[in-house]
Amino acid sequence: MRPPIAQQVTFIYTRDLASASAFLRDKVGLRLALNQGDLCHIYEVAGGAFLGVCVNRAPPENPGVTYSFVTPDVDGMYATLKARGVEFDGPPQLSDRFKVYSCFFRGIENYRFEIQEFRDPAWPAADTAP
Repeated sequence: MRPPIAQQVTFIYTRDLASASAFLRDKVGLRLALNQGDLCHIYEVAGGAFLGVCVNRAPPENPGVTYSFVTPDVDGMYATLKARGVEFDGPPQLSDRFKVYSCFFRGIENYRFEIQEFRDPAWPAADTAP
């Protein structure tokens, strides 16, 4: 049996920390959890899940990752972010293949972000306890 995993942090990289941090804070609406000065800012996405943006490495030219924000209100999140100036690839759509309702946008160094709701009954329900 392995020890428990208590939290999760994903790090992405940028050449412009101030701009990337402003995007996560002002456009996406995340709360700054830890300011590591001029090297890295870590934002809280959900209980125990964090997204860090850092300048200690060069960002990849074509990031091979999609960072997904899972929400029960894709349309509401889409409308909120669009009103804040986030540019989307298109409006939310249902993927029958993956059983998700989602939309995509790019924001920091060509990283791909997704807002999605799982519509697969096999997906574990979110723990909404504080």
